[in-house]
Amino acid sequence: MATVTPDLSKNLINGKWVEARSRQTMPSTNPATGEVLGVVPKSGPEDITAAVEAAKSAFEPWRKYPAPRRAEILFRAAEMLVKEKENLARLMTQEMGKVLAETRGDVQEAIDMTYFIAGEGRRLHGYTAPSEMPNKAAYCIRVPVGVVGVITPWNFPMAIPSWKIIPALLCGNTVVFKPATYTPLVGIRFAQVLQDAGLPPGVLNIVTGSGSAVGDALVEHPDVAIISFTGSTETGLAISAKCARRGKRVSLEMGGKNAAIVMDDADLDLATDALTWSAFGTTGQRCTACSRIITHQPVRADLTARLVERARRLRLGDGLDPKTEVGPVVSDTQLQRVHEYVEVGKKEGARVLVGGRRTDEGPLGRGSFYAPTIFDNVTPGMRIAKEEIFGPVTDLIEAKSFEEAVRILNNVEYGLSASIFTRDVNKAMRAIDDIFTGIVYINHGTIGAEVHLPFGGTKNTGNGHREGGLQVLDVFSEWKSVYVDYSGKLQRAQIDKD
Repeated sequence: MATVTPDLSKNLINGKWVEARSRQTMPSTNPATGEVLGVVPKSGPEDITAAVEAAKSAFEPWRKYPAPRRAEILFRAAEMLVKEKENLARLMTQEMGKVLAETRGDVQEAIDMTYFIAGEGRRLHGYTAPSEMPNKAAYCIRVPVGVVGVITPWNFPMAIPSWKIIPALLCGNTVVFKPATYTPLVGIRFAQVLQDAGLPPGVLNIVTGSGSAVGDALVEHPDVAIISFTGSTETGLAISAKCARRGKRVSLEMGGKNAAIVMDDADLDLATDALTWSAFGTTGQRCTACSRIITHQPVRADLTARLVERARRLRLGDGLDPKTEVGPVVSDTQLQRVHEYVEVGKKEGARVLVGGRRTDEGPLGRGSFYAPTIFDNVTPGMRIAKEEIFGPVTDLIEAKSFEEAVRILNNVEYGLSASIFTRDVNKAMRAIDDIFTGIVYINHGTIGAEVHLPFGGTKNTGNGHREGGLQVLDVFSEWKSVYVDYSGKLQRAQIDKD
């Protein structure tokens, strides 16, 4: 069973593993069993200060390190992640609960992202353009920005850090990484792999601790040039306001209230498989989870029966058990939040078709398990149809037409992911045009992004930046325009045109 030994459960600052200045620690606990997996530093602002100072000192030599050489280190890290994939996946299942097949996918996504971004080390494209003046060259290049603060959530404790840390490093920045409080051990192991791959001291630093003590200090530090954050909309907007006051760049990936439309011509077998996975995979703890299913009236009854029957059969348990299909919610605090939303739904007049309760029979009583839950009789104005629940809960909403379904889908404050099930290519193409989200799937659920396409959303899902794809490089680099005049005389653009 994969664990991190206590002597490695320290902060990484300037290439060394060190205790928090306070010497205080905090536990990391298995949400399926209540077992304490290890302890990590309960750090404070003074630890962030030390990490930022190390990153700032390391920035100048690292930015001058040729990008292809930076990429070689990342390639080595990817190779090491491949070898450690199973151990990392098992540790992740223990620490945050999702089933082993999913944690293997989480590690694989970090592998894929590292290979993909490392490949850009021999490109890192700028572009050339013709000058409007004779005997003059015009082009632009990417340059790094400085120290990057990375704050990540617990639901994808290796994939999401890789989306941020790997491109930041490739572009020539240095990093201070604050992993989620619930998943510090996975963050530490990821940082250790990158360090072992050959990063110079101070290029990557990791500090564990609470958001209030460590996250705020990272956001507020004047020597941090960029904050890259994934988490709740409330926290993200607060971070954005703090960064705005300091003129600091910020990349936000926040909430979602994702919906799938099922039209009357849909393949219901496919839709049932995909929506069960989208709603209850990762126990619904994904920003892309399908929490609204908008059904065309003619297929509502059939689809409802299929989904309820499937949800009832889902097997809950420890994610290390190969028979388990749905793991625990990450903590009792999160479980209580989910249940409070279920009670809100009942008071609003929605009807629980399945689930709606904590599951604590037998060995499940040691963990934070919540039964997969489906609501019916949901209207678009209900809170459970508009607010992010972040648990194994989904809503059934009826629509009488394609146009009404799209209106319902778009009528929330978020715009991350959406899907439509239809055999009609015309409806599929209209959906692509009319749905206002960052990701659209046709005949698939709302989850399953690939690293070489941009990931992110519209409205309150983010602030316009993207992770994944080549677009992520724009977050972690500045554009520098270069003009080389070899005419031997003064030429004034826009003036000396005759």
